[in-house]
Amino acid sequence: MPKIEVDIHGMTVSEAKYKLERLIVSAAPNTEMTVIHGYRGGNALAEMVRKALKNKRIKQKILSMNPGETTLLIS
Repeated sequence: MPKIEVDIHGMTVSEAKYKLERLIVSAAPNTEMTVIHGYRGGNALAEMVRKALKNKRIKQKILSMNPGETTLLIS
C-alpha cells in the first residue's frame, strides 16, 4: 500500500483543502495518506480534514492517537 505524508501546518483552510484535493485526485489506488494538521494553534485545519473534506475517493478517515494528524485511506 503506497503511503503519503502531507504537512499542512501554516496553511489557510482554503490552501490546505486545495492541496489535499489535488493529492487525493492524483494518488494511486489504495494509498494511505497521513495528513499532519496540528492542533495547538487552533483546530480549523483539523476540522476541515476530519469533517469538511469530501471526495468520493476517500474510503475512510482514521483518527490517530496523535490529535495533530488524520489518516485518509484513498480508494
